[in-house]
Amino acid sequence: MSKIRVAVAGVGNCASALLQGIEYYRNAPEHALGGIIPGLMNRDIGGYLPGDIEIVAAFDIDRRKVGRPVGEAIFAAPNCTKRFVSDMSAGGPVVRMAPVLDGLAPHMRDYPEDQTFLPSDEPPCNVETALRDSGAEILVSYLPVGSERATRFYAEICLAAGVSLVNCIPVFIASDPAWSERFRQRGIPIIGDDVKSQLGATIVHRALARLFSERGIRVRRTYQLNTGGNTDFLNMLSRQRLQSKKISKTEAVTSVLTHPIADEDIHIGPSDYVPWQKDNKLCFLRIEGEGFGGLPIEVELRLSVTDSPNSAGVGIDAIRLCRLGRDMGLSGPLLAPSAYFMKHPPVQLPDDEARRELEEFIADYRAWRRSTGAAPTTPCTSPT
Repeated sequence: MSKIRVAVAGVGNCASALLQGIEYYRNAPEHALGGIIPGLMNRDIGGYLPGDIEIVAAFDIDRRKVGRPVGEAIFAAPNCTKRFVSDMSAGGPVVRMAPVLDGLAPHMRDYPEDQTFLPSDEPPCNVETALRDSGAEILVSYLPVGSERATRFYAEICLAAGVSLVNCIPVFIASDPAWSERFRQRGIPIIGDDVKSQLGATIVHRALARLFSERGIRVRRTYQLNTGGNTDFLNMLSRQRLQSKKISKTEAVTSVLTHPIADEDIHIGPSDYVPWQKDNKLCFLRIEGEGFGGLPIEVELRLSVTDSPNSAGVGIDAIRLCRLGRDMGLSGPLLAPSAYFMKHPPVQLPDDEARRELEEFIADYRAWRRSTGAAPTTPCTSPT
């Protein structure tokens, strides 16, 4: 199979985990532990393996990253995720300076240098030119939550350059009818919005809420409180940047219930920044239900995860699914991958149903390859 040429917007902890993961699973044995490779949901997607992903361009605003090879930049401060690949290559494309726009929350300037972003003095590059020159076919957005203008900036560039978008943040592009129609008309597939973690707070909350609902227990009240010590949690101390994040996480849970729940009875969202937690995320979850005879049933759960690698496993799969869509000449939102991998997809589906549709999507791709005998298609090109 040919390489999947990927650009990354935002060289933070999630990008670090993604790049390390590509290397970590590059030589993963085909039948490890009876066919299960720990931490990887899918070794093979339509013939593409994790090692087939190649990072060809990277954009950031921090002076400790801009101008450095991406293999070095992913370990520069304020990144704090664990280094789980000791022999990670220090090469790769040089990180280019991007426009700051609204990617930096004003309050983050008041924190110590090792915790916050330090904008570079370099002038921004021409992102569209850099993207075209790199030959990228997919852009993965790891911008900070609340980067509304910056996300739309990259979406416009993707449309101009014929590059697909995997939107991992809660700014609504794939799930916005106007934006999704523009990608459809341009002939470009897109996956979004707001990446789920592989086994994180949202997926666990969804599973428990649906279990309550399907077993005849009425969910009366629930909350999900999250704390962490990475730049994501520091950025989200600004409540003005959280509107779409709260919508995304809340709808991800309420969409699996068989009954409505009042707005005042559900609270889901980031709760506080605890610097010493670094990239460890703690979720405190509570569900109160009404069972047989109106009697109470309650669940409390504490979940601890390494935050960024927990989403990178999803990112590796979403990138490969996006490439399948490009190979087949699909356009607009890829509904099954978006429903399975994202908190706020264009169409919400229960996770088991989304998984079935995802498997059908992959089966359709394999059938397409057999029927056409075609090699993967070349990336979409810009209008002439």
